[in-house]
Amino acid sequence: MDAFYASVEQRDNPALRGKPVIVGSPPERRGVVCAASYEARKFGVRSAMPSVTAGRLCPNGIFISPRMEVYRDESRRIMTIMRSSGANIEKMSVDEAYLEVTEQFASAPAASHDGLLDAAVPLARRIKETIRGELGLTASIGIAGNKFLAKLASDLQKPDGLTVIHEEGKAEFLREMPVRKIYGVGTATEKILNGAGIFNIGDLQNYPGDLRALVGSFSGALRAFALGNDNRPLELGDEIKSISSEETFDRDTMDRPRLRRCLWTQAEEIAARLHRKRLMAQTVQVKIRYRNFNTLTRQITVEDGTRDAGAIYRLGCFLLARDKLVQEPVRLLGLGVSGLIEGESRQLSLRF
Repeated sequence: MDAFYASVEQRDNPALRGKPVIVGSPPERRGVVCAASYEARKFGVRSAMPSVTAGRLCPNGIFISPRMEVYRDESRRIMTIMRSSGANIEKMSVDEAYLEVTEQFASAPAASHDGLLDAAVPLARRIKETIRGELGLTASIGIAGNKFLAKLASDLQKPDGLTVIHEEGKAEFLREMPVRKIYGVGTATEKILNGAGIFNIGDLQNYPGDLRALVGSFSGALRAFALGNDNRPLELGDEIKSISSEETFDRDTMDRPRLRRCLWTQAEEIAARLHRKRLMAQTVQVKIRYRNFNTLTRQITVEDGTRDAGAIYRLGCFLLARDKLVQEPVRLLGLGVSGLIEGESRQLSLRF
């Protein structure tokens, strides 16, 4: 979906169309951006950015409080449209999914794999038209022979795009793209590759050295992605995926430095697991239990995800501070993430 949260707000309030809409806390309050319209993104506004920073970058931005239940309802309607296509589906988040449609076109009179890809274009157009007609929203679709290329294709002509990446010539198609376009290459990996003189995917295709010295066990997959190859199957099912960590203290505590150290250790553990799975998280949640065993949870969802330990930590700190959760001794502190998606992590800045 195209700028999903902000697009829903612009649809429901026509006066917001064409305006820089920022879904999140207003800049005069301590908070973060959950999503931004394309008009706001032109000013550099991004998800998980502190609202005060967004207000400084985009002085005329229109800040809207998020309506998460509305977005979830729209997501359910979108996924119903997807299922009606007859495809196998891997739901990645509220606004993104993979559809496997090979079986529908297995008997198509096509002479090549690329002919099968082209045969799927009318189905993609019908899905886009149905979403627009029933929901008043636009979607961008990528068609390719594997998950990496399909995801990449879906981002190339946003908003309202439809892109096919054929098997023939796919490696050449990728050559001029920056290495950060490769699935699993985030800020840290990009920096390592750049240090070795690898800036675009063509550099990676031509690299004569042993990539294991640069990226370890990711080297084989990285080389395959650079050539446009990806053998990951769809993971079918809609169950919510999450990663969490929590600690029960020997003695109840209000020691903020200790709580921050605990939260940082949990953020590092969660980030490491996200890196291993090549995933990012859109939702960060804190869990706190007091000495009377009363337990509270608070969460925040941003449209773009992260797998950066510092970002996860800062969002957790923000939730604790926003709702003043540490006003009495704490028995347990937990940190978790959900809404796991693929993509590139961004470095975020948020003070606590």
